[in-house]
Amino acid sequence: MKANHDGERIQTTLGDLVAALSDAAFELYEDERGAYLLASLALEEILKRAPVGKTEAEKLSAETFPEGAIFH
Repeated sequence: MKANHDGERIQTTLGDLVAALSDAAFELYEDERGAYLLASLALEEILKRAPVGKTEAEKLSAETFPEGAIFH
């Protein structure tokens, strides 16, 4: 099943995302450990479902080096 990623995109940083998830988790849990555990699980799910795009550097690298090239 392919997810539809054509919806609205939000430009943010990883730090801002972690802070927002932590704030939301602390609204639900007074226990610090539980709040951080919830925030980490939420972040994991978000990152698992995130579409993977290629940056310009990755595109250039793919064109320059053959697939399966091994660097030592």
